Amino acid sequence: MTAAADTFPGGTAVSRVRVYDWPAADGLHGGSPHLHTTSTEAYVVVAGEGAVQTLSGDGAAEHPLAPGSMLWFTPGTVHRLINTRDLEVLVVMGNAGLPEAGDAIFTFPPAVLADPAAYAAAATLPASSDPQVVAEAARRRRDLAIEGYLALRERVRADGPGALSELYYAAAALVRDRVPDWRERWRDGPLARAVDTGDHLDALGAGKCEHLAESGVRNATPAASRFGMCGHLSRWDATPR
Repeated sequence: MTAAADTFPGGTAVSRVRVYDWPAADGLHGGSPHLHTTSTEAYVVVAGEGAVQTLSGDGAAEHPLAPGSMLWFTPGTVHRLINTRDLEVLVVMGNAGLPEAGDAIFTFPPAVLADPAAYAAAATLPASSDPQVVAEAARRRRDLAIEGYLALRERVRADGPGALSELYYAAAALVRDRVPDWRERWRDGPLARAVDTGDHLDALGAGKCEHLAESGVRNATPAASRFGMCGHLSRWDATPR
């Protein structure tokens, strides 16, 4: 059996998120605004209602979410999940392993983004066995990201998408030292799966079918729910590392 049997299709990752119902400074309920520097993310709504607010090259927008809704967004899109009624989404994430390794960047205020030590302190949840302690830290983290997001959104509305450039430069500086590790994860996961497809096409073009004899079925059990960026997160672990 090839290594592809131990990864999700295309080197993706799959998780289920029960979006936080915590109220924020603007009276809305939901998760922590953030962006991804390399990964495309998709939402498939499985329950409840809400919205996702975005800041991107398209400007500021809000997209309603209801069961059956699906949308996805590319790297650099700031996204904030809003929970109006028991919102749950299935998340399909490109580049499995990279978001968990720091690809996601919170929209903290500029002073925090500019200081790697301050950013790490604000972004990291405590290693506590007390759920209440972790929940309080996750909520403080969310609130700090909301603070930065609301100010950023006003700048985007006033000046256009160019107002995101300061955030983008800060994000790039924060992740720069992680790139060698990310490159290995990408080679072992998404790139390797694309190469597998090329090999299969070469074999079929030559009238060969040996790879079909390596067929099989795999399953994955979701890990215990934890406090994620946007909500209570259950992730199916089927990544190569």
